[in-house]
Amino acid sequence: MGCRYASRMEVFLAAEICPVAGTRVGELCEKEPVGVTAPVCRAACVEVESDTEAVAGKGFKLGCISCKMRGEVPASASVDWYFKSTEDSDFSHIYTYEGETPSITDDRFWERIAWNGSKKTNDLQDGSIYILNVTFNDTGVFRCFFDRTLNFNNYEHHTNATKFVTLNVVAKATRGTASILSEVMMYVTIIGLQVWLVVEMVYCYRKISVAGEEAPERERSGVFSYSLGE
Repeated sequence: MGCRYASRMEVFLAAEICPVAGTRVGELCEKEPVGVTAPVCRAACVEVESDTEAVAGKGFKLGCISCKMRGEVPASASVDWYFKSTEDSDFSHIYTYEGETPSITDDRFWERIAWNGSKKTNDLQDGSIYILNVTFNDTGVFRCFFDRTLNFNNYEHHTNATKFVTLNVVAKATRGTASILSEVMMYVTIIGLQVWLVVEMVYCYRKISVAGEEAPERERSGVFSYSLGE
């Protein structure tokens, strides 16, 4: 079956990360005792939204991720990208990637698009592309289309997914609100820690000073009491 078996220490993690309905750990691969070994999973797929602000004259990654609902089922997929500028009324096909072969289909993006998605596989889940030398004419809406075929034992199941990215091209990069707030909180935390440290140092210094002043008094009191006792 092409499984790569894990050690005993990896069994628990495999069971937690890669559950298969109706299958016990150790039965995922043939001819292995239950509870002894388990197949090691591939990296998890997480769908992350693409950035939407590009700087003119620089490169920009258009993100497009479509995860399989059944990660254990082998599949093949192709990805097509479409673009509609602010002046267009409809989308135009600009790029396709299938069978590890890219193809640019729009002269506006000739030699300016590079594949930035899944590598060395037909089972595409990351269909991202990279645009070189972004121009203001690239402002608009990009559409990413996944056409996927799931290969089961007795039949094939076709699915598709569509994602949109609204790209805004600016002359100079602007900082997001989250970035500004994070920096402010960082400085507030640093200053707060420094103030707390100074307060603790003053408190400890005063405590040590008081203890030092009380020590001679206690010694003198002890000597005086001893003299009276005699």
